[in-house]
Amino acid sequence: MGSSTAAPDENNAWRLDSPGSNGWLRSAQPDAADKYFMASADGHVQEPSDLWATRMDEKFRDRLPGVIVGNGGAKFQKTEGFRPIRLQNTVFEGEDLVRNQSGRTPQERIDQLAADGVDCEILFPNKGLTIWATPDAHFSLAMCRAYNDWAWETFGPYNDRLAPMACVAPGALDGTIAEIQRCAKLGFRGLSLPCKPVFGPPNVDDLNYNLKEFEALWACIVDVDLPVTFHVSTGRDPRTARSQGGAVINYAVHSLAPTMEPLVNLCASGVAERHPRLKFGSIEAGIGWVPWMLEAMDEAYRKHHMWVRPKLELLPSEYFKRQGFASFQEDKAGLDLAREHGLVNNFLWANDFPHHEGTWPHSAAAIERTMGQLDDKERAAILGLNTALIFGFDIPERYLKHADARAAATA
Repeated sequence: MGSSTAAPDENNAWRLDSPGSNGWLRSAQPDAADKYFMASADGHVQEPSDLWATRMDEKFRDRLPGVIVGNGGAKFQKTEGFRPIRLQNTVFEGEDLVRNQSGRTPQERIDQLAADGVDCEILFPNKGLTIWATPDAHFSLAMCRAYNDWAWETFGPYNDRLAPMACVAPGALDGTIAEIQRCAKLGFRGLSLPCKPVFGPPNVDDLNYNLKEFEALWACIVDVDLPVTFHVSTGRDPRTARSQGGAVINYAVHSLAPTMEPLVNLCASGVAERHPRLKFGSIEAGIGWVPWMLEAMDEAYRKHHMWVRPKLELLPSEYFKRQGFASFQEDKAGLDLAREHGLVNNFLWANDFPHHEGTWPHSAAAIERTMGQLDDKERAAILGLNTALIFGFDIPERYLKHADARAAATA
């Protein structure tokens, strides 16, 4: 199942639908002679199940995420910041099973990504997305440190192709600044922060990224010169809806939508203005909402001028266009708006390997379904050159003409 031309099972057959790429100057097909440089801005590691138990202080052991058995033998996922979730005996078959079992070693990842046309990827936790699911920021930071140690030991030697993001817990500010500095010295290419620095539902009394209390954080991040990412389903429990439609409601409303909040915080509060070299963006939340977000920010800035503080040198949208980014897997609505709203250089493609929301192992077909309206330079930018520029990947010689196109487009 490692090829974009493999025959999938009936539940995944739609993934092969494609209008083709007639008229394209280059191709997303993995075996094409003139393939696009493709950098996936979002992939997920396959951590060992005992990663935190074996690497953390014993005083934390009973608090770690895990499985508990309730009355009648029912099993529940235990995570400190989430309500207990009853585990279902989901049976994965065919291509869905292959996805669940893929990407377990660095070399396996490299081979499976190459079969999908991907040259390099940005890596995020998988099981470890729960490291922020606690109101105790110091406990969260301890889990982040354990993850960062494992991630660098595992992927550090492959950092030119497989680049893990260093995870931090801003609610424990002093420790987070020290961890950022440590990870920057190791060679991490970027940082992963939760969408809310204090875990839980919105609370006006909680710290948030727009407040001056985090000024030292942004100064540190600019000093080490690393981009900031905000991944979906962090900062609050995304599994809020239950019963009918819950899987769809939780994904669209409680996972994707809250990822907008940290971006607006940085654009509207003056953080991006005070730190023009700060790069920040959302991961796995899609892009169709980005033009609306930019216009909504500017509308509020202009029409609510009597309440707006601080007064900015630019409109909030301009800070995002200058410093922000957003990744997507398959979002034709957003791509249709990219050129019109001047966002081609802010959008990052990803295959989300090996998650089911992603496009692996049929990314070429997904790209052909959604990117036909773009021109060659626009596709090259979104498929990889934007990510390479933000996260500092070297572009292989065979793709340097694409890099020249990206430079010309931004000159």
